[in-house]
Amino acid sequence: RFSRWIVLQGIVILLGLNRLVFSLIPKYPQFWNAWAQRTLKIALTRQSLNRNRAKNLILFLGDGMGVPTVTAARILKGQLNGQSGEETVLEMDKFPFVSLAKTYNTNAQVPDSAGTATAYLCGVKANEGTVGVSAAAVRSQCNTTQGNEVTSILQWAKDAGKSVGIVTTTRVNHATPSAAYAHNAPEALQAGCKDIARQLFENIPNIDVVMGGGRKYMFPKNESDIEYPNVAKHSGTRKDGRNLVQEWTDKMQNKKGYYVWNKNQLLSLNPNNVEYLLGLFEPGDLTYDLERNKETDPSLTEMVDVAIKILRKNPNGFYLLVEGGRIDHGHHEGKAKQALHEAVEMDRAIGRADLLTSAHDTLTVVTADHSHVFSFGGYTSRGNTIFGLAPMVSDIDQKPFTSILYGNGPGYKIVNGVRENVSTIDLQENNYQAQAAVPLSMETHGGEDVAVFAKGPLAHLLNGVNEQNYIPHVMAYAGCIGKNRDHCMSKSAAGHFHPTFAGVVALVTISRLVY
Repeated sequence: RFSRWIVLQGIVILLGLNRLVFSLIPKYPQFWNAWAQRTLKIALTRQSLNRNRAKNLILFLGDGMGVPTVTAARILKGQLNGQSGEETVLEMDKFPFVSLAKTYNTNAQVPDSAGTATAYLCGVKANEGTVGVSAAAVRSQCNTTQGNEVTSILQWAKDAGKSVGIVTTTRVNHATPSAAYAHNAPEALQAGCKDIARQLFENIPNIDVVMGGGRKYMFPKNESDIEYPNVAKHSGTRKDGRNLVQEWTDKMQNKKGYYVWNKNQLLSLNPNNVEYLLGLFEPGDLTYDLERNKETDPSLTEMVDVAIKILRKNPNGFYLLVEGGRIDHGHHEGKAKQALHEAVEMDRAIGRADLLTSAHDTLTVVTADHSHVFSFGGYTSRGNTIFGLAPMVSDIDQKPFTSILYGNGPGYKIVNGVRENVSTIDLQENNYQAQAAVPLSMETHGGEDVAVFAKGPLAHLLNGVNEQNYIPHVMAYAGCIGKNRDHCMSKSAAGHFHPTFAGVVALVTISRLVY
């Protein structure tokens, strides 16, 4: 009987768990027992740890993708496929190792994206509003940058002979990607610092793949945009008169380098004939995936696909930073539907990367820089649309409320002196701003820990609760890049690492200094 339930469960999984099936089968204990036993068998196969050297390193960063966002995105993904949603398995859910990262900045309990990016890319915690510099540097004070620069894992990988890439749905000179190559605070330009767009091309020469938005920051002030020639706000912004794209193109013309600005150009490329790629698909950030023109604008999944196919040609492997950056923007605007669809798209990109790589030699990490004051609750029933109402009204003001709520943000609305009655509002509208407890023009970040999902060589080192800056140290250790490489000299014939005595002593010494 027990085996029949295992078979039945397999059939259900293969066919997809639609709402009718899931409304009937869960009534039987055998179903849950069989599912748990199947999960146990999978867990037992993970007792043999992957100790290979990581040839390739991939970091997926969901900007603002706190644990509530992951859960809500899981439900949305299932509901988009006609399922109840709660039982859905995200691509990141399949990763065998999960830990938590503490996100605070050195001077902030609730962090921003710049300081956190410095942590998970450069390996050191930093002040809010600063990228690629230690906590000795002060936001907006350019003269504090010199001497306090810190390098990123992208730099370490490039120095080790690997190919490197950055793919983002924001502008390529935004907080997350800029920490991979820049050293300053965004507001410090007036004080004499190099702007971040310029640093993209000058600090780490020959980054192999760069894709995202931000065209207008590369062209001279008032130069018309190629896609929106009659829209002034999309024109170039550079006051130094430089055309950074043209400079890059001239430099790469004999190096198999290509610049593209739309989906057709991107997908027309043969990755086997491309060594360097610069793709800038919007003047600013890329459009939300829900609003994306699928004929002209590439998805995050499509960008990741091309990036990996170019980078993996290097026999030394590659490092790739992928940012689902507009999850954060959706939350800031109180637009939960936009944010969650961005998270679902990033999960698709994770699935595509899985198809193009192997956990045997590729360490993949999925995490967030910080959370948001986003939640969902209200005792909703199984299969309730994630964007729907709670099945009850407030016992204080007798009005309905949405399951999704923000602690603060633009969704706070008072009508005729009382809370808005949302029963007549179209909650499924793409840009509906979910209800918020405190009025703010922009919703804020949250301060709780974020999840870290890991698979591949030495992924088991990402366990427990750690400081956020621990992440690049593990990735560098697994890939034998950066400073801590003693263990790389003692690789066995089986391809596994055996830590050297010197390496162990160094780690013990560091741990004593810290603790």
